[in-house]
Amino acid sequence: MSQPIRFYHRNAIREIRNTPVTRTVLQYLREDARCTGTKEGCAEGDCGACTVVIGERNATGGVSFKAVNACIQFLPTLDGRALFTVEDLRQPDGSLHPVQQAMVECHGSQCGFCTPGFVMSMWSLYEKHGHEQSCANRTVPSRTEISNALTGNLCRCTGYRPIVDAAVQMFEAPAPKAPIDLEALSNTLATLERHDTFHYAHAGQQFDAPRTVEALAQIKSVQPATRILAGSTDIGLWVTKQMRELGDIVYVGQIAELQRIVVTDGWIEIGAGVSVEKAYAELARHYPELNEMWQRFASLPIRNAGTLGGNIANGSPIGDSMPGLIALGARVIVRGGEIEREMALEDLYLAYQKKDMEAHEFVVGLRVPTRTGVRANLQFRTYKLSKRFDSDISAVCAAFSFIADGDTVREPRIAFGGMAATPKRATHVEAVLNDAEWHEATVQAAMLALAKDYAPLSDMRATSDYRVEAAKNTLYRFWLETRPHNPLPKAALDVRAVEAAGASA
Repeated sequence: MSQPIRFYHRNAIREIRNTPVTRTVLQYLREDARCTGTKEGCAEGDCGACTVVIGERNATGGVSFKAVNACIQFLPTLDGRALFTVEDLRQPDGSLHPVQQAMVECHGSQCGFCTPGFVMSMWSLYEKHGHEQSCANRTVPSRTEISNALTGNLCRCTGYRPIVDAAVQMFEAPAPKAPIDLEALSNTLATLERHDTFHYAHAGQQFDAPRTVEALAQIKSVQPATRILAGSTDIGLWVTKQMRELGDIVYVGQIAELQRIVVTDGWIEIGAGVSVEKAYAELARHYPELNEMWQRFASLPIRNAGTLGGNIANGSPIGDSMPGLIALGARVIVRGGEIEREMALEDLYLAYQKKDMEAHEFVVGLRVPTRTGVRANLQFRTYKLSKRFDSDISAVCAAFSFIADGDTVREPRIAFGGMAATPKRATHVEAVLNDAEWHEATVQAAMLALAKDYAPLSDMRATSDYRVEAAKNTLYRFWLETRPHNPLPKAALDVRAVEAAGASA
């Protein structure tokens, strides 16, 4: 029996029936709720004009907020959560919220089309750092942290400096006159919690949100063709851009077991439902070399919604997570029915969009080795080459690792994205490097061997020749940064750092 979609919005619990399973949150806001502050720009999660904030109860009973793109989120995924838009920021007496007031005073809005999305990204950041001026634990983010939080919002006329100025000033303003009562909100969301699978149906299409892995396995075993939905950052575009019919959907965003991160002496275990943002936050604690890739992996709203397991299961040859994880020796766990299998991540990918998974199987999680034992001497780097620094798809994504044994290379793992039909290891390069002395002649020989591993395509992002030469250059850069004698710091090779140093000279 179909159940209504229940969520908190505009100070009330909403119950939605008789709406398509793939109706987006943006369509609901503009066409049904008449909350037209949220705008549609690109309909693919790229421009940020539709940014809203989702609130949900966390493990401690509090409420966590995250900015997401309303244009690619399906309405049934809101079940049990809270939805906030720019309309919610106006204070009861009609005054502006400090976030909005700062935008006015800093002249952060010109045509205004993108402004609601910026405001909601800023409000999410504001709440993250404590929504009361007197909050003892409040920390004010730096301009760099603010800029990183706004990577998912594009502005075509104002420019970003006054917007960042506004984000700085909003923390200096008096607290809002009527801040959100987080305890009351948590209690309200508690009344919406479900303990069994949420089932919604419309026009013959089914949407199920199980609460356990066992229930998910049962659904996939009975109906293997059921589409798994996680963050909707890819599947959402199938609907908004390709007008595809998805068939029945099973949503994994309410399975607590898939949201866990467990760290042991040997492994970092990440559930398939953990967001990209949370997964990279944990991975970067162990491997700080991933910090830049974390920042450059799409935008914050996409990382908030998308899951690491979804990125892995999608298996795109230009997916940014796979090369680094493969270089680290990650292993993936898949399940079908009652049976779980574990394999090296690179073995999951057989050919373009073809994986070593049966129709009823799904990704349960990922295991990444920790930096213990001999891995304490691990040399590891990732590099992303794209036309834009932020929010762009890679032309080449490279990842390199080896265990340094004095001047000798042990257990090299070289992986690339954008160079083949799948994320792929460079076995010929690894053969050149294995047990070799780590000096320039070795890296030059390895660069030549790249041609045996890859014959990339030419497309709108890069030509085949560019990709091959760029891949060679990233390998040479890796040597410059990790050579045993006089290794160069990242700042000496990073174009952005060099440009910044030149501008300040």
